[in-house]
Amino acid sequence: MASQPDSHRILPRLDRRRLLFASIAGALILLVAALGLSQWAAGHARTRADADARQNARAHASLLESELQKFRLLPRVLTEFPDVRLALADKSAAASRRLDRELEQLARRTDAAVIYVIGADGTTIAASNWQAQTSFVGQDYRFRPYFRGAMQRGEAELFALGTVSGRPGLFLARRVDVGGRPLGVIVVKVEFDKLEAKWADSPATTLVTDDAGIVIMTSEPAWRFRSFGPISPATQQRLRGTRSYGEATLAPLSARQADGDLRIADRGSATLYRQAVQRVSLPDSRLHVLQPAQLARDGANATARVIFLVLLILVGAAILALLRLVERQALRQAAHVALEREVAARTQDLRDANAELQQAAERQAETDRRFREAREELAQASRLGSIGQITAGVAHEINQPIAAIRTFAENSLRYLDREQPAKARGNLGTIVELTARVGAITNELRNFARRKPTPLGPVTVQSAIEGTNLLIGDRLRAQGIAFDIVIEDPARTVHADRVRLEQVLVNLLQNAADALQGVDAPRIALRAHGADPVLIDICDNGPGVAADLLPQLFTPFVTGRPDGLGLGLAIASDIMGEFGGALTLIPSPLGGAGFRLTLRSA
Repeated sequence: MASQPDSHRILPRLDRRRLLFASIAGALILLVAALGLSQWAAGHARTRADADARQNARAHASLLESELQKFRLLPRVLTEFPDVRLALADKSAAASRRLDRELEQLARRTDAAVIYVIGADGTTIAASNWQAQTSFVGQDYRFRPYFRGAMQRGEAELFALGTVSGRPGLFLARRVDVGGRPLGVIVVKVEFDKLEAKWADSPATTLVTDDAGIVIMTSEPAWRFRSFGPISPATQQRLRGTRSYGEATLAPLSARQADGDLRIADRGSATLYRQAVQRVSLPDSRLHVLQPAQLARDGANATARVIFLVLLILVGAAILALLRLVERQALRQAAHVALEREVAARTQDLRDANAELQQAAERQAETDRRFREAREELAQASRLGSIGQITAGVAHEINQPIAAIRTFAENSLRYLDREQPAKARGNLGTIVELTARVGAITNELRNFARRKPTPLGPVTVQSAIEGTNLLIGDRLRAQGIAFDIVIEDPARTVHADRVRLEQVLVNLLQNAADALQGVDAPRIALRAHGADPVLIDICDNGPGVAADLLPQLFTPFVTGRPDGLGLGLAIASDIMGEFGGALTLIPSPLGGAGFRLTLRSA
């Protein structure tokens, strides 16, 4: 390396005009780069924040829609509930109190906030919160738009503040008709506290506004029942008339939008957001996701600073190279080391930001996975319920061949000791057959408990019936039930899924076995016949189906057993519908109940 005096001796020989030109050119390059990087950082930050806002909007809207679809089915099912129609038609206090208890139990099962029934005069006759101090029983809701809308159009929805409970929620109302005559309205109130808590896990602010721009759902509690702009006196008068939002002032948020940025001042500070709007199925409502712009700006500015710093170092290194020709190698090495350190430091910042984004993506993926698992658990619940009832029978069915295997194995040892290999070989063959039977039983039980059903395709009728017999046959024999099976064409195949077809058969045979308890000479007959369609009849000699259950036999929550949920036949009927077939009630030639499975030939 040259010494400092050598460097001073070289400097006078440098072309000072070129040095001045290089310095000015370097300064201009840095100025242009600074302006360009500033514009790039702003545009990149907006693009990134917009993409995050759109992604969060789709995800949060999907969560909201899944909640809405789950609860919108409930009023439709309850309009067919016998006790609802009975309480509205008879208007008796006894029927209403019985309905109170049924609605209370159903609200606990479905996680609905309140379920209540309003008469045609607008007075609540039964409610799930009948025991609470804030009970809806006896309240007059004629002024509520959801009551008027349901009575006029058949159904209505309204997001509003509860006049009794003071809690916000979505009111789902449906009219109850009998013979074309409206008797009243069934209402399910849904509260979204858990959903809003999930939204709050995201760094973005999520909210839902109504047609007047009022915030009705939000992950920011302080913004609830505030508006995005001034509300006209006519709208305020309409809302006060319906008491939708109680005594809320509906004060507007201090929001200002410019160049796609939304600036909201709240509690003494202003925050800049990028907004994404998603339509949802709530009436005249939209879901807004406000993505904080500062996080994206910080990341983009950090990247721009790194690039600018690199340019600054390069320009400075070039100028210094002109000043220090003698020390070129040393300066080049020093600049290279400094550059690596600076880039490493800035790259670490980028890695940290990327790690945070990766964690957010993993949390979102985990949320999606839990949602799919919950949906699959609902589909498997019915099969697992049946497995609990048939486990004892399957265990007994397995214990018998296992005991025989041990006996034949011990005898084979004795034959080998006596040098009688032929007899030992015969025992070993029997052991192989018994082992195959144990394997068939356990394989059938494992297939029946499988979480994900296979796609629909050809299924042999005989294999499905034999699999069902392996699962439930021992229980029928232990109960002393004569089980007759007739298959006219063993090779016949149908369009179905074997596991779900066995689920239907097991459910019908279990129902028949329960009905035959206490019956003399109990008997069940299973007959598969027909070509296209293929028919499978299951009949018993029990007491049959009660006459009052016949009109709603396949309706959810309708059952003849005091400990039943009334879901088995409804699930079986839905499965047959997925196969393109049907489940119907037929007269039993044995004098009891008879059910027929109609299946498409494959």
